[in-house]
Amino acid sequence: MPEKQVKQPIGSPIGALARPSIYWLVVFVPVSAGLAIAHQQTATFLAAAIALIPLAALIGSATEQLAIHIGPQRGGLLNATLSNLTELIVGCFLVAAGEFTIVKATLIGSIVGNALLVLGASFAIGGSRHKHMSFSADAASVHSSSMLLAVAGLLVPALLVVGNPTVAFTQREAVSAAVAIVLILMYLAALAFMQITHAHLFHIPAREESAAWSARVALAVLAVAAGLVALESDLLVGALHPAIRALGIPSMFVGLILIPVAGNVAENASAVFFAIRNRLDVTIEIAVGSSTQVALFVAPLLVFISLLLGHPMDFIFTGFEIAIVALAAIIVTLVTIDGRTNWLEGVQLLGAYLVIAITSYFLIA
Repeated sequence: MPEKQVKQPIGSPIGALARPSIYWLVVFVPVSAGLAIAHQQTATFLAAAIALIPLAALIGSATEQLAIHIGPQRGGLLNATLSNLTELIVGCFLVAAGEFTIVKATLIGSIVGNALLVLGASFAIGGSRHKHMSFSADAASVHSSSMLLAVAGLLVPALLVVGNPTVAFTQREAVSAAVAIVLILMYLAALAFMQITHAHLFHIPAREESAAWSARVALAVLAVAAGLVALESDLLVGALHPAIRALGIPSMFVGLILIPVAGNVAENASAVFFAIRNRLDVTIEIAVGSSTQVALFVAPLLVFISLLLGHPMDFIFTGFEIAIVALAAIIVTLVTIDGRTNWLEGVQLLGAYLVIAITSYFLIA
């Protein structure tokens, strides 16, 4: 995490560059509600997915404004905590509906999408404008090692089932809870390393900035946007299966590709535009940092939330899901190990993501 908040206030030229205006898409919030009332389930699903885009952007903007008010260190912690709030809310509604296959696919899709799609697009587009691009290899190594740890956390519980397919669900729950606790502790340790003990390694020079919103306005926007994300998540999950049947789209593809992309469009755009300005450290923080947070914090947290909701979810993923996360972690580690990149590495990351997306379309969950 950067030692000082690096994103500019909304309304400034830099803020406009980092996040193009997509707030007009908020009109899909009442549209999706109206379609739900009219029982147009396929249209409701599509409208709710689109509505998540500006709402996620509003959550990000409100978080940035609050971070400016409370200072660099606490602001960095706030950004780290809330950067994947949309994914967490959507995940909660999927868990409450018992859609464990799709929620797991969504988590994997968010990890892989940020690591390959977002980072790849950033490197490719940024590299087309800058022949030489560099970033902190130390900062990138913390994220890549955290991703590799997450792979171990996904793989080992799955081996329990492979070695003994008849293992009791209570045992799977116990293992899942234990692994989830370990991953959360490792995430908190990494956060302390980046924000407190070794913050100097993650310092990114920032321009002078001032908040465009008051703290009260930022809190209000954050609360309203989070509430609307909950509403849209409810509509999305309620119309999920009718829409899948009507559109003929495999559920695995919806979970791995469509839902994560809708929830991350605003953040993805920010990563790309920082790369265009050759600020790769911020890009790495947005893309790879988000992947590690989903893997080490959001996914394990959903295991405990599922217990509170009365729909216990284990932490056992399919072989395909584990394989693509492992592939993404290895590729990101190799690409970022030298602290330099170019447009070709970006294209290669995009190619890897495209292969995964195509395969998931033909994969039967």
